[in-house]
Amino acid sequence: MDIGVGGKSPILAASAHSPGFLIRRINQIHLALFAEEAAGFDITPVQLSVLAAISKQGGRDQSSIAEEIGADRATLASVAARLETAGLIRRTIGRADQRQKLLHLTAKGKNMLARMQKPLACANERTMAPLDEAERELFLKLLSALVDGGNGHARAKLRLLPGKD
Repeated sequence: MDIGVGGKSPILAASAHSPGFLIRRINQIHLALFAEEAAGFDITPVQLSVLAAISKQGGRDQSSIAEEIGADRATLASVAARLETAGLIRRTIGRADQRQKLLHLTAKGKNMLARMQKPLACANERTMAPLDEAERELFLKLLSALVDGGNGHARAKLRLLPGKD
């Protein structure tokens, strides 16, 4: 990895003490790469995360999906409504609690999820391209530690399903 003159990246030299800036910037870069790779699919990374979460176990309520992907319930409800309008999911009312909205993938949603695997992998690969394999592993390990350590401070908490990565 070429990190510039004197062993420091030009951007890192100017922003070394601003993790928020760097995190926001890498998110912007990844979103741009995702948009390029997913052009023509008319889906966002959050919508894709919702489809992936539903695919693990259909019929789960919106609140548990929100916790799994780290989204607040209002955002998840809005995303689910758009996915339902697009015909990618179906929402039903919970039997035990009629306030619950249960989410199910439709055949169109399953197809979209399958078709998005390659564009998603390409976007992820392009995001990580400046790093060698060891740096990638370390970067992901450190990001995971930051997310785990800071999860309690987030407006929307992240909860992974037991036994799931």
